Amino acid sequence: MMSDIQPILDRALSGERLTADDCRALLESNDIARMGVAADEVRKRKHPSGVVTYIIDRNINYTNVCNVVCTFCAFYRRPGKPDTYVRTVEEICEKIDETIALGGTGVLMQGGLHPDFGIEWYEDLLRTLHARYPNFQLHSFSPPEIHNIHLISKLSYEEILSRLKDAGMSSLPGGGAEILDDEVRKRVSTKCTTDEWLAVMRAAHRAGLRSTATMMFGIGDRVEHRVRHLERIRDLQDETGGFTAFIPWTFQRENTALGRRITEEPTGIDYLKVLAVSRVFLDNVEHFQSSWLTQGLRLGQVALRFGADDMGSIMIEENVVSAAGAHNEADEKTLRYLIREAGFRPQQRDILYNHVSREEATAKDASDSASLRELTVAFAD
Repeated sequence: MMSDIQPILDRALSGERLTADDCRALLESNDIARMGVAADEVRKRKHPSGVVTYIIDRNINYTNVCNVVCTFCAFYRRPGKPDTYVRTVEEICEKIDETIALGGTGVLMQGGLHPDFGIEWYEDLLRTLHARYPNFQLHSFSPPEIHNIHLISKLSYEEILSRLKDAGMSSLPGGGAEILDDEVRKRVSTKCTTDEWLAVMRAAHRAGLRSTATMMFGIGDRVEHRVRHLERIRDLQDETGGFTAFIPWTFQRENTALGRRITEEPTGIDYLKVLAVSRVFLDNVEHFQSSWLTQGLRLGQVALRFGADDMGSIMIEENVVSAAGAHNEADEKTLRYLIREAGFRPQQRDILYNHVSREEATAKDASDSASLRELTVAFAD
């Protein structure tokens, strides 16, 4: 009902913290227009300059070998399978060189949970890369990977993360969260539990590392599971303040075992609703990222009016989500165009949300009308 959620939104806009019951009521409502207006207002208050950021980076998957089973993943390969790989340092450096040539400031480096890699393997990799690229950010190793190192090396999360930070790790990605509720997690994966994911993030923040937080929904979860997920992120952020951003996206079902079992998948409306509700509920998280990679460029642009203040990465390379069927692509020029057309000022950032100035980027905004017409036609195709 149109009037049901307005008092909740009004309380959020007055600065009152929403309850779990409020969050559930919003997620159960179909009045996404009102949610969008409220989320956009919260976004504007936190970021009054009208800037929307983006990053030039790439995802480097150092191995696809994984000793756990996630039914929502089409990327992993079991140890011993013929199509497994481990990237060499030289291969990784080639990818970093390509990223730097495009104006990139860092990489997101993740992989499968390799059964033979103890902490020394990760330290050696980070030290080598940091020595070669001292000013380049290594946003690396999600909580499941840290938990896997813990199981192999028998070290505490905090010791592992302190050592990895000393070796050159810049920050921690929020992957592996999916839905932070074990009722869901145990049905779809054999990797770390909710408490273990949160404990890794707590240890990372205590070690002086910042991280992102994510949510992948549509894996058989219900509204109550999404509410618990958001509560747990907010509670940990209250405790540590270590999350830079929140990034929700929908399960990509193609080529996955889980996708063959799920008959209904989240729609664009569901995505915008979760994004907007997250923005008004997570009052202690500064940045929210649009997931154009999974939702497409059009919906990714609309997300900028549903609470998102960041357009994410131009995604030079991405292998995990694309393996599950997401094949959207964009370059820097496209993202800057979409941001401007949504009424914002585009600004490149680094992994820690510091602004990056490049003459090449602003020069692209001075493109002649013919090239803009070409881009408009390409976007419409």
